[in-house]
Amino acid sequence: MRGATIRGILLVFVLVVMCGQGGAQEVVDRIVARVENDVILFSDIRALSRYQQFLDGKSESDAQILDRLIDQWIVRTEADVSRSPQPSEADIDRSLDRVRSSFASEQEYEAQRKQAGLTEQDVRAMVSSQLYLSNYLDSRFRPAVHVDPKEVEDFYQNAIVPRAKARGQEPPSLDVARDSIQEALVQNGINQQAEQWLKESRLRLHVEKSLEEVAK
Repeated sequence: MRGATIRGILLVFVLVVMCGQGGAQEVVDRIVARVENDVILFSDIRALSRYQQFLDGKSESDAQILDRLIDQWIVRTEADVSRSPQPSEADIDRSLDRVRSSFASEQEYEAQRKQAGLTEQDVRAMVSSQLYLSNYLDSRFRPAVHVDPKEVEDFYQNAIVPRAKARGQEPPSLDVARDSIQEALVQNGINQQAEQWLKESRLRLHVEKSLEEVAK
């Protein structure tokens, strides 16, 4: 999202274009929420919707996406104030590789990207943005997350072993699985703490939503 000052200049009035001989008007973009002194645009919702469609084959509702964008605004603002470093090009490349590997083939990746109306630059920009936010949350909350060895063992017995057996596979040993289980539990702890922090942060923010007006 661009800064509030630029948006304020560009969006003093609703942007419209004239279409056809009859002078019909088509809305190009609209403010759907004001968060403190910044704004979220309808195009921001459309951009994240296309990215979700690309990754998952479906997207959340506009209202759900708007709430997600407000949360992202909170995280990004805190990250910027904290001077959190931007992800390196190498880190972005690795994240892009993980996105590509989530598809069955390169052909499927390209087909889904084009169907969602995204360019390769769009995908890279979205990956970079998401990485910036997740890196900040990780650096902020990871130090406070502590995983007891008993939690690792319980997760192994109650999740890893039954899942492997259900697939007719031999489960990995606890020693082999320990590090990945530890990290999964740490990530769960980070997510829980981040959600609580976001919940509290939302209560302190001045937010005005106007998505319903745009939908009319």
